[in-house]
This record gives sequence, structure tokens and C-alpha cells, in this order.
Amino acid sequence: MQALIEFIKTLGAPRIAAMGAVTVTLIGFFAFLILRMTSPQMSPLFTDLNLDDSAAIVKELDRQGVPYQLRNDGNIILVPQTRVARLRMTLAEDGLPRGGGVGYEIFDKTDAFGTTSFVQNIDRLRALEGELARTIRSLDRVEDARVHLVMPQRPLFSRDTVEPSASIALKVRGTLDPAQVRAIRHLVATAVSELKPQRISIVDQTGRLLADGAGGDGDGGVIGADERRAAFEKQLREKVGAIVSSVVGSGRARVEVNADFDFNRITEKSDKYDPDGRVVRSTQTQEETSDTSKGRRNEVTVGNEIPGGNVRQAGGVSAVPRDQDHKLEETVNYEISKTTKTEVIEGGRVKRISVAVLVDGTYGKNAKGESVYRPRSKQEIAQIASLVRTAIGFDQKRGDQVDVANLRFAEAPAVPFAEPSGWLAALRFTKADVMSAIETVVMGLLGIALLLIVVRPLVRRIIAADDRTPAAPPEGGAGETAPADVAAAPGSESAKAQLSQTAKMIDIAQIQGQVHAHSVQKVGELADKNPRETISIIRQWLNESAAA
Repeated sequence: MQALIEFIKTLGAPRIAAMGAVTVTLIGFFAFLILRMTSPQMSPLFTDLNLDDSAAIVKELDRQGVPYQLRNDGNIILVPQTRVARLRMTLAEDGLPRGGGVGYEIFDKTDAFGTTSFVQNIDRLRALEGELARTIRSLDRVEDARVHLVMPQRPLFSRDTVEPSASIALKVRGTLDPAQVRAIRHLVATAVSELKPQRISIVDQTGRLLADGAGGDGDGGVIGADERRAAFEKQLREKVGAIVSSVVGSGRARVEVNADFDFNRITEKSDKYDPDGRVVRSTQTQEETSDTSKGRRNEVTVGNEIPGGNVRQAGGVSAVPRDQDHKLEETVNYEISKTTKTEVIEGGRVKRISVAVLVDGTYGKNAKGESVYRPRSKQEIAQIASLVRTAIGFDQKRGDQVDVANLRFAEAPAVPFAEPSGWLAALRFTKADVMSAIETVVMGLLGIALLLIVVRPLVRRIIAADDRTPAAPPEGGAGETAPADVAAAPGSESAKAQLSQTAKMIDIAQIQGQVHAHSVQKVGELADKNPRETISIIRQWLNESAAA
């Protein structure tokens, strides 16, 4: 301890302060490294959150004591990766995140006794809008959604009813297909009573009208002539491209489809009569019989005037022939069979399909190892054309056309990357693993660089002893020497040698002190004997120092 105390005394206050500063710096740096390396890896708990959901989730994380980080103005919340799944389940139990809207949970804390019917209707409308917005937001490519419903009340003593309507504002990633827009309209229409898809309007975040809610369109007003043709061509292009790519390889085929549609709506009505198909509908018979001989007895006729012409019967009655009229009428009504046919041909019929397929050849290597292009055979091209005709439903009467050509592409296709298998697959690292490894290596390199470049030179300068050798005293003066720092333990040979050297230096210092004292005494005696000369010499010294 005595040697340590002596060593500390020999260092001096500046060196001790420098050593303390270096020690504190090292402790802080390595503490930062340890905390950085031992801190848990943070992963997103939820993304694309609104302020309401972020506030509710942060409050719940503070209550549970879970460390978290906020990014992108609170839209992203990061938590330790090992606790992501459990926190999601816990928050889902509490109904978080709610998606920025109010759903049917609005009725959980409602006082039914103090609520009027008007407030209940408003809450029901808000709940329905919130639930529809959540459902639409869960669809692909839909980032956010807001739904506004108009549910008119039927006035009293009124026969006319006003149809409900809806407006939907979407924030989408990219663009929505017409089929997806139509699906959203039908989804909302089936969820609201008496709401028709034609009464729903949809806009995106740019203000572009995706669906018109004027109610005048037939099939929702989503798919027009151009959009329907484009969707049909895209469907055929993908179908043909998948078949051809599976034969020639990915990236070695180009497919273009052109379809002609007839969008005229035709209504045909025809009546057909069958003359052989007669059916008796009704029969009417009328028969009349009358006696015309009663009025002939008193008639003046030629037969009565001729003698013997009027022959009387026994009993005084003349014999007159009796005449009778008989009339029979029969009316038969027939029903002729009739066929009425009404045929409505909707617009959008395919008139003609044209398909152009361009396929690349094959690539090989020659004897020199160079890539060589080889065209495909005619038989292979014919087989590809046959597959394309079958895929598009080729109809020669309709005028369909399929053309398959084999030409060399401008650039050779990229060689697909082979996926590792076996034990190599187990060495595949995720992005998080790679970033963690890079961070560890960087921190280690910084620590080593700090030790070698900064700490090591400072420690050497602080701890290294000053190598000072005693110098001989100059002529007419005295020299000063300083003892070397003693770093060896007491009792060793080096310690004894240094102690003897120190004793010699002390003796020399005593001799030098006696010489100085003798010199001072001689100077005093000379000053006493010659005061004027002494004063003049002192003045001369002062003048020289002032001039200097």
C-alpha cells in the first residue's frame, strides 16, 4: 500500500484526472454496448394505425409495463419480438385496434333507460357504418374506408317511399379492379335493408369516381364497354400466358389478346301460328220448325176455285196437305295454336378474338462454351398454337385468329436462382437475423478501435515513467536532478539499487546547496564593501531587462 500511495503521489493531479476521465469513458461506452446487445429486438405490433387506436394501445402497454417504440408519428408501434403474438391476442380480447370507427360496441355502455329513440337510431346508424368500414378495410388493396349511409324515414300518411343510399370513400394501395368495386357495392347493399347496388357511390383518395350512385345503371354502373373488354382480354392473356410459359419457360413468351364485342342490345318478338293444330273452342246449334198449312183453308186460290178441287174429308173437313218449314243452324269456333316468342339479346357478345403469341427459342452452349440460340421446331409451335386455341375457345365461324411466332428476344432470359436445399436451407437467415449480426459486428469493431486507437495511447502516456538521468552540475552553478519513479516492490534488488541512487542524489543536492550558500555569502560581502558599484550594476540589469 505504501508503494501504491507513493506511485499515486508521483502521478500528480493532472494524470489522475486524465485516468479518471478515461475510465469513466470506457465504462460508459461498454455499458452502452452491453445495453445495446442485450436489448430485445423490436418488431411492429401494428402498422397504419390512427391516433385513436394508437392512444388506446399505448395506454394498455403502459398498464402492462411493456416497453414500446413509436414510429411514423404514432402510426407504427414496435414491441419486443418475443411478445408480439401474445400482445396481439391480449389486445384483440379488448377489441383493439378498432380501426378508427365505432361498431356495435357502442351499445355495450349505453343506458337504455335514459336514451331516446332518436339517439338509439343515430347509434344504430353509426354502428352499422363502423362495421361496414371495418369489413371493407379488411379487403385486399384497401387501406382505409369510410361509409356514409342515408336511411330516410317514411313520413306519416305518405304512400311514396324514399330509397336508401350510401357513399363510400376508399384509400387504396394502387388501383381497384372493376370486379372489386362491384363486390364492395354488393357487399354494402346486402348488409343494409332495401339498399340497391345502383344507389351506392364510391370514390378513392384522389377524388376519382369508381362507381356512380345515380341509380340509372343496370348492373351497378361499374363495368363499361371498355372496362369489360379490357377485363376479358386480361383474363385471356393471363390464361394463355400461364399455359405457354409452362412450356417455353418463365419470361420467354409474350401474349397479346384483342377481342371485339357487340354491345348492342337486341329484343326480338315473334308470333307463330300452326294451321294443323286446330282445337274446337265452342259449338252453337240452332234448330227451327214451323207449320204453314193452317192458313190455307180460307185462301182464294186456283185450286179452291176449281170444281172438285176442294175435297172435304169425312166429318165436314176438307183434306188439305200440311206443309212444314225446318231450319237448322250450327256455328263451330276453332282455336288455332299460336306461339309467341320474345328474345332479348343483351350487349357484350364476343364477335371475334385475335391472339398473338411470341415465344423465344432455346439456348445452349457450343464447344467453346458460348451461348448459342436455337429456334424451336415447327411441330412444337403447332402444339403451342393448338393449346392456345383450346384455351380461348377458338371458333372458326366467328372469325377467331391465333398466330404463334418464334423469334429471338433482344436479351436472354435471366437464369433463375436455385433455392438451397438440405443443410444449406437451415442456414438461411431472415432480415432481422442479418441486421442483428451486422449490428453486433459493428459494435465489436468500434470497441476494439476505441481500445487500440484511443485508450491504449492515453494509458501509455499516463502510466509511463519519465526517464530522467542526473546531469552534472554546470561550471559556477548548481544542477538539479529528479529521482526516478519507484515502481518495484520494497525489498527487491531493483528497489535497493534505486534507493542507493536516491541517496547519492540527496548527497549531491546537499553539496550543491552548500555551494549556493557560499556563493550567496560571497556576493553579500562584495555588496557591503562596494555599495555604489552594486547599485550601478543592479540599475544596469534593470535597464537591460526593460529594454528586452
